[in-house]
Amino acid sequence: MTLPAFDVLVRGSGIVGQSLALSLSRLGLQVALRPDPQRADASPGDGRAPANRDVRAYALNAASVALLRGLKVWDALPAHAATPVHDMHIEGDAPGAALDFSAWQQRVGELAWIVDAAVLERELASALKFAPHVSVTTSEVSAPLVALCEGKASASRDALGVSFERNDYGHRAIAARLTTTRAHQNIARQWFRSPDVLALLPFDTPQAGASYALVWSMPNDRADGLQAMADAAFEQALMQATAGAAGELRLASTRVTWPLMRAQASAWCGPGWVLLGDAAHVVHPLAGQGLNLGLADVTALAKVIAEREPWRELGDEKLLRRYARERLAPTWAMGQLTEGLLQLFAHDLPLVRELRNRGLTLVNHLTPVKRWLTDRALDS
Repeated sequence: MTLPAFDVLVRGSGIVGQSLALSLSRLGLQVALRPDPQRADASPGDGRAPANRDVRAYALNAASVALLRGLKVWDALPAHAATPVHDMHIEGDAPGAALDFSAWQQRVGELAWIVDAAVLERELASALKFAPHVSVTTSEVSAPLVALCEGKASASRDALGVSFERNDYGHRAIAARLTTTRAHQNIARQWFRSPDVLALLPFDTPQAGASYALVWSMPNDRADGLQAMADAAFEQALMQATAGAAGELRLASTRVTWPLMRAQASAWCGPGWVLLGDAAHVVHPLAGQGLNLGLADVTALAKVIAEREPWRELGDEKLLRRYARERLAPTWAMGQLTEGLLQLFAHDLPLVRELRNRGLTLVNHLTPVKRWLTDRALDS
């Protein structure tokens, strides 16, 4: 029996997988998109929301927005699903230790966009319906190139014998949607207070101009305790952690939690296969760059394929190494940055605490350094 033939098989139907399928389709390639059977809502093209409300929100940088705009997806997002960040305020764990970023000072329109993950996935699924060269399938197909976008638990990667070197932090993240009594004014807020990292990302759902997406990471035992709290007690813990700086916060969703790690695949490509997104690399969410790295993978692979020699096969390992070389350095650098920040704020020794808080204040007065940091985040 002859299997249906395609140019590329994309395994995994999350945001990275769907974006890659659309990107390669625009190059005229015949793409098969195979959903990950582990995803309960893995049905690209049906446009349905998951049974349980998805509380995930992503901070997308300018490069990611440019990719999605080129795929005709960004401008299709409803207004409430994408909120611009104009300013960012970061506090340390000592009075007066703070770092501020401004889109105006950095000479950009916005520092980031906070996007509803579920809505973005649905818009990508809708775009796939009109992509003439993409077929969604659960059957086996043949293709000279297989792109693995199945996430950090990729079974296909493991089947190839590629090791996935994990560094488990012993921390968990708690995510939820919040409403507040004070307008967010498009300001993202973050608290680095050993050993917690708390982020409030401005959002316009469910309350326009006065909602946040919460990401709060901390050691496992503290996370378990907070997750077990009644809503009122959790809200009180939030108010204590933020000292009321963002107004009176109230839960507007369930809370979800997941373990945090840093991980890297031992190889990103081989003859006829390539890894993208969390299947290749995972970083701590404190810098909000995980999905940006995955979408940058999509952009890089599509560019390498578009510029390949006419005689070179899609699955040629030398071709795929060009993609790996382009992506390894920025991904490693972002991993080192997040690792360094986490380790810096994980220690509660008085001297370390004083040095890091003085460092925040110093960087806050060094405009060129702040601009360099912003450039790295915008283009990762």
